[in-house]
Amino acid sequence: MSPRLISGVADLHVHGAPSLVPRHGLDHEVVGAHAQVGVDLAVLKAHEGSTAERAALARERAETDGVEVVGGIVLNSPVGGANPDAVEVAARLGGRVVWMPTVSAPAHVASAARPELSVHRTLSFRQVDVVDEDGALLPAWQEVLDVVAAADLVLASGHLTCAEALVLFRAAHTAGVRRMLLNHPRMPFLQWDDAAAPELARLGVVLELGILPDLLTPDGPRSTTLGEVYPHDQLAFGGDLGHAEHPTMAEALPGWLAELEACLGEADTERALTTVGRELVLR
Repeated sequence: MSPRLISGVADLHVHGAPSLVPRHGLDHEVVGAHAQVGVDLAVLKAHEGSTAERAALARERAETDGVEVVGGIVLNSPVGGANPDAVEVAARLGGRVVWMPTVSAPAHVASAARPELSVHRTLSFRQVDVVDEDGALLPAWQEVLDVVAAADLVLASGHLTCAEALVLFRAAHTAGVRRMLLNHPRMPFLQWDDAAAPELARLGVVLELGILPDLLTPDGPRSTTLGEVYPHDQLAFGGDLGHAEHPTMAEALPGWLAELEACLGEADTERALTTVGRELVLR
């Protein structure tokens, strides 16, 4: 199957500068480049904190009209971890996604030397715990979940393991959160478990299909194969591109898209790239 592009793509995982990690360009430059290959909804993510304010600037400065840019907040140590006030402010500024700890996540800290985390080798933050020794969600996160539910935000797993994310999403569902996203589940250090798929699906969790995770694990399990174990209508696209040492969207998307189509078929691939993420993020 020859590579093709799809218009109206929603990318739930876009990295730009300013950042403590080298990027291809400033937020608006990365968004503009993404738009050239069909992206018209971009969710900005920054491990350093909030992108709610940056999204507003990127919308004004993006070189391509018609691109919707939204942001959110990553609950790493620089913003205080389980900080409901930070989530509330991000929501009031237009943020739509709340990511659990990434670089601060215990699994990330423990696995920082692994090859798939090489893009973060210059970045480290203090650890932020999410579950206790018995595998229960720490009480400090309950108020965060309440704010996410009240503001109807997307709760994303960040760099929690599959088992930790399942604990989180159970509690989130009980708290009234209805928009949930499991980030790059096939990354080896996150310990994806096929046995968790049925419950995650019942909870309404959307799985993220990412290009960079597949580039970083060329010999490992591919995100493109998640459709073998998960409902196709709960798969969305989050490229995780923007890293200066790795391909741009224009360079990486066509070949990866052909691979995904071979697994999902053209219709389900188009739905995953254009519809599921948009419905998840936008009200």
